[in-house]
Amino acid sequence: MKLKVCGMKYNPETVAKLQPDYLGFIFWESSSRYFDKEFPSLASGIKKVGVFVDEKIEEVIRLTLKHKLDAVQFHGNESIDYLKKFKKAEAFKLNEADILVKSWECKITKIIKVFSIKNEFDFSVLQPFEEVCDYFLFDTKGKLPGGNGYTFDWSILENYPSTKPYFLSGGIGLNNLRQIEEFLKKPESKYCHAIDVNSRFEDEPGLKNIDDLKKFKKIVIDNQ
Repeated sequence: MKLKVCGMKYNPETVAKLQPDYLGFIFWESSSRYFDKEFPSLASGIKKVGVFVDEKIEEVIRLTLKHKLDAVQFHGNESIDYLKKFKKAEAFKLNEADILVKSWECKITKIIKVFSIKNEFDFSVLQPFEEVCDYFLFDTKGKLPGGNGYTFDWSILENYPSTKPYFLSGGIGLNNLRQIEEFLKKPESKYCHAIDVNSRFEDEPGLKNIDDLKKFKKIVIDNQ
C-alpha cells in the first residue's frame, strides 16, 4: 500500500522526509492550499502530483513541464475528450514567447481522474475513462473539490467493476485506523493502490502535522 499526501503548501520538504510515495500540489487558485511557491527539491522516489480543476490543457502542460510532474490529477468535470487531448497534446503554445512544444510525450506522466462519491455511485461512468487513465481516485463529494474533511461509505466499493488501480481519499485521518485495517482485508481493496490524505493531517490548510503523518504512515503503510 502506498501513501499520497496532498495539499502541499507550507512544509513540503519536511513532509518529504517521511518518504511518502506521492506528494500532491494543488494548482487551483480557489483552493486554500493553492501552490504558487518555488518547487521544493524532493528525494528520488517521491512522485510529484499536480492537481487541477477544469484548467486549460495548455496550462496543465506548461506546469507539468515546468515542475516535471510525475502525475496529473484531474479533480473537476474533465471529459474523456479533454483527457485524450491532454494525452496527445501536440503543438500547443505554452508561453508568451510562443514556444511550440511538438510531439509532447505525455506517456511518462500518469493520469489520475477523480470521481466523487456521497451516498451512492454509478460505476458505469468509469468505463469510458479506462483507456486513458492510469488511476482512478475516489473522494468524498462535498462543496469543494477535495479537502472537505469527511469520508464516504467505503462499502460502496464492493461494486467496483474494474481492475484499474485506485487511490482511496476523502477525510481520512488517524480516527480511521481501524476502518482502514478492516477495509484492507476485504476483496474490494484488491485494487486500492494508495491511501490519499490531506485535511485531517493539518494544523491549518496546507500546513501538515508531521507527528500525525509519521504515526499514520508507520501504522497503515509501513506495517503492510
